[in-house]
Amino acid sequence: MKSSAVFFLILNNFFAFSQIAHEVVFVVACFDNGQTEAQIEFDAQEILYVDFERQEFVYTVPKFVMLDPSKMFVDISDYDDAKRGKRLCSAVVTYCTAAEKNLPEEKDPPESILYPAEDVQLGVENKLICFVNHFYPPSINVSWTKNGDPVSEGVSLSRYFPNSDGTFHQFSTLTFTPSEGDVYSCTVEHSALETPKTSIWEPEFRRQSHGPDVCCAVGLTLGLLGVAAGTFLIAKGQNRKYIV
Repeated sequence: MKSSAVFFLILNNFFAFSQIAHEVVFVVACFDNGQTEAQIEFDAQEILYVDFERQEFVYTVPKFVMLDPSKMFVDISDYDDAKRGKRLCSAVVTYCTAAEKNLPEEKDPPESILYPAEDVQLGVENKLICFVNHFYPPSINVSWTKNGDPVSEGVSLSRYFPNSDGTFHQFSTLTFTPSEGDVYSCTVEHSALETPKTSIWEPEFRRQSHGPDVCCAVGLTLGLLGVAAGTFLIAKGQNRKYIV
């Protein structure tokens, strides 16, 4: 367990679907700033998280895997459990903070990579993803620039996702339309970094080359000329035979 900022309540259950045992983990993250996050993991994969403001579950299972996950997980997705976990957070944070009061604060600096969501095509809208991983505590600031100028339009930031080692990861995305000469950057600020960490990305476009087409056309022309010359010589030879 990390020494500050966030503490976890983890409840494990085992369920059987189609005669196969599966592990379901209900995770409640209690932050010392009063924030609470909760999610349910199915065989170590997140299937939903709790939106306490809307008082509902938000399923994160892709639609191509399951159109209506609420029907399959109806027995394990109980909002009352999430509320009970949230109520426990205050006591948990108070106890853990007192128990670890004299321990030095642990910090893990983030790693970040910047990449496009789809193949880059000139003038076609796309998304840049700034993936920030393995950081602790879960508090970062992500900013974007285009050609050195700050960008805020089209920017989104995901919630924090816990890793198995106690660190966190997060996604920031920028919707953009690529054009030649543009340079984008994603800058991450975190308390474990001495200076902000910046990743830079420039679009690379695949240019269509007519070289193979030209070669094929030249080869085809030469082939046809060869066939014509061969036919002419054969016909000429046969004419000489008949003349003799």
